[in-house]
Amino acid sequence: MILVTGGSGLLGTSLIGSLLEQGKDVRAIYNKTPLSIYESSHLQQVQCDILDVIALEQIMVGITCIYHCAGLVSFRKKDEQLLYKINVEGTANVVNAALSAGVKKIIHVSSVAALGRIRESEIIHEKMNWTPETSNSKYGESKYLGEMEVWRGIAEGIDAAIVNPTIILGPGNWDDGSTAIFKSVYNEFPWYSNGTTGFVDVKDVAKAMIQLMESDISGERFIISAHNETYRNVFNAIADAFNKKRPYKQVTPFLSKLVSRMEAVKSFFTGKDPLITKETAATAIARVHFDNTKLLKYLPSFQYESLQQTISNTCNLLQQKLNRD
Repeated sequence: MILVTGGSGLLGTSLIGSLLEQGKDVRAIYNKTPLSIYESSHLQQVQCDILDVIALEQIMVGITCIYHCAGLVSFRKKDEQLLYKINVEGTANVVNAALSAGVKKIIHVSSVAALGRIRESEIIHEKMNWTPETSNSKYGESKYLGEMEVWRGIAEGIDAAIVNPTIILGPGNWDDGSTAIFKSVYNEFPWYSNGTTGFVDVKDVAKAMIQLMESDISGERFIISAHNETYRNVFNAIADAFNKKRPYKQVTPFLSKLVSRMEAVKSFFTGKDPLITKETAATAIARVHFDNTKLLKYLPSFQYESLQQTISNTCNLLQQKLNRD
């Protein structure tokens, strides 16, 4: 029996689908919303908070391996303590329960934010780590500290590997997470950035995780990134796929700071979450490149989907959802 945490998220959903296609028996835990797109006798869904140590121990019974996808992505100041609770303490709980249950292997989903991704003068690789100087977010620190709990588990005897995806693209909930990019472009949001970052198809992340799980690889971390590309080019490709107007106003460093401050003031008075924070504004204009060669060295047969195909497939599936609604 395979355990997937964070089963209702973009990555968890794709991963579960791939595992079910292979005929695997999956136990998926979710915090609030169960999956509704899969009906299979091979899938068990259980509501569980990874901060609930007793519930986790019960869920681990009969589990041989774990894909730990659960985590919080937030750049809001009010969520700082929650980031550490979920991404650090929650990961520690999963590792401890796995050790107690005799689980054989964990694939842990981290982030390139744990590598310290604000490095414009050098290509980012797996030997780098978060530092206050190379990161602008508490999220990055929380993911780095979460990795430390996995390394502790390895030292205590469990096999594990860590994946550090870049921006994951796929047909998830476009009101949340990275899929919100598609909604912004669909609604013809006029602004673009010439910043550069990595992008990867959600199916490729799931595929890499499964191949790492089925290998004898342990004690390694891997950047999962198909392409280094500018936000502008990605936004333009999404706009073209939706047959929408391309973004046409460039966000400058000065303007990004101004907008983030205005959003902070608006959030203070309205109580609503800011659309842009100081951290996300800085990340959007940074020109960052990621080295994806380590994964390809360890998994020589692995191939990434082209960025154009990923965008085309995602837009088509999102358009189908809109048409049904």
